[in-house]
Amino acid sequence: MKSLALLLFLAAGSAAAATAPAATPHYAVLQRHALGGSGGWDYLTIDPTTQHLLIARNDRVMVVDTKSGKLAGEIPGMQHIHGIALVPKLRRGYVSDGAANSVHVIDLDSLKQLRSIPLKGQGPDAIVFDPASGHVLTMNGHSGNASVIDPASDQAIAEIALPGRPEFAVSDGEGHVFANLEDKSELVRIDTKANKVDAVWKLAPCDSPSGLAIDTRTRRLYSVCDNRLMVVTDANDGHQVATVAIGKGPDAAAFDPATGLVYSSNHDGTLTVVHEDDADHYRVVANVPTQVGARTMALDEATHRIWLVAAAPAPRGAPVKDFTALVVGSR
Repeated sequence: MKSLALLLFLAAGSAAAATAPAATPHYAVLQRHALGGSGGWDYLTIDPTTQHLLIARNDRVMVVDTKSGKLAGEIPGMQHIHGIALVPKLRRGYVSDGAANSVHVIDLDSLKQLRSIPLKGQGPDAIVFDPASGHVLTMNGHSGNASVIDPASDQAIAEIALPGRPEFAVSDGEGHVFANLEDKSELVRIDTKANKVDAVWKLAPCDSPSGLAIDTRTRRLYSVCDNRLMVVTDANDGHQVATVAIGKGPDAAAFDPATGLVYSSNHDGTLTVVHEDDADHYRVVANVPTQVGARTMALDEATHRIWLVAAAPAPRGAPVKDFTALVVGSR
């Protein structure tokens, strides 16, 4: 009887060990790279082919080698840029310039500007490549519309009216682009074949959504909001799935399909890390201390690390000092 009891005890212990959740990794800032230079910044983009981090740095694109953390070059000749969309097959980047109302086309290998494309839309900000249509779309904050660029001709071919002021945008790769509407706290879906809006969804209780990410497998959208919330939306029908608490002042979101982690980079100096347990359930696994002002980011899917940038605290309008890139990952 004692032997039987011992066997049952060991079996139960083995089953418990098999079903116990894995230990949560410890996330931290692993590296800091001093970059320097003048001017503010906006969105960050990683080119996986060259392993370059592309930083929209006011009047130029700053290019950082992610292997060394050193400056690899700069692409000048711009006015006030916001975002960079990559068209991988063409090895081109498309850079939105909100002051010039144009998009600059850059060569991702030579790091040279090729040409500029004038837009009818005013204040292009976020920019996204849609693989299904092969087009690049800019979200124009001042005119409340989206401009459509055909990379085959490098011409703006259409304007799409939006029912609000767009912020960040993502593509599902299947013929739709989604964008947060900052002033309406709504999410808009664009049919990229017809070049028109085919759905608008409420994001309440979200206030002023900015960053947006997507899990194309589970069809979930992640909007980060000024009132410290991440709102999860079903990309098929727009119903709200969940809300998750995040840090203050978010400006970007990212999803890593290999790890099931969703990230929110926050102005308060935190990076909120959220795990997608399944399509409808989410939990915060970390609020990583970063640096005040590190509000925009890029996910390196090869290393599963997050790149952020920040500068020394200063009054609004003061020159930028000590501009630095931070790399966050698990130990």
